[in-house]
Amino acid sequence: MSQHADSPLPPSRRAFFLAAAQLGVASFGVASFGVASLATVVTAKALTAQPSPKASLPPMTVYKDPNCGCCTEWVSHVRKAGFVVTVRDTADMSTVKASFGVPAALESCHTARVGSYAIEGHVPADLIQRLLREQPVARGLAVPGMPMGSPGMEQGAQKDAYDVVLFDKAGKTRIFASR
Repeated sequence: MSQHADSPLPPSRRAFFLAAAQLGVASFGVASFGVASLATVVTAKALTAQPSPKASLPPMTVYKDPNCGCCTEWVSHVRKAGFVVTVRDTADMSTVKASFGVPAALESCHTARVGSYAIEGHVPADLIQRLLREQPVARGLAVPGMPMGSPGMEQGAQKDAYDVVLFDKAGKTRIFASR
């Protein structure tokens, strides 16, 4: 069995202990902890390790008017939730909305694209994450208008009740969530 020049361990054991160190279990020590026990700990640690939900979010592109402050606040909201956002300022929002199939009755001030979905208006980030987890057959989510208290539209204690609407390619809608 060949050994790495810098290691007294055989390559397979060296790789095992390197993996254990990366999982944070190397501090148990080899002398007081048998290889079989260490393997159990490493396996248990690996099974309980969960990827960060933020790491698995697809990138988002937001189309907005360059002078819209609430749109900028909404972008901050989704970034805080872990989305990597590219902002595209444009004065031609009607073309953007039409290209993503946003029904006129659901329009708001900004439109985003994340994965295969359109996101229209002040949709809360947790509901975008839910959409991406559940992956319903739909074109996207919308919060029609600009309800006070929705992300990006915070004005002190004032909060309007609003619906987050799921819409499909045919323009059919259903309530995805209410806030």
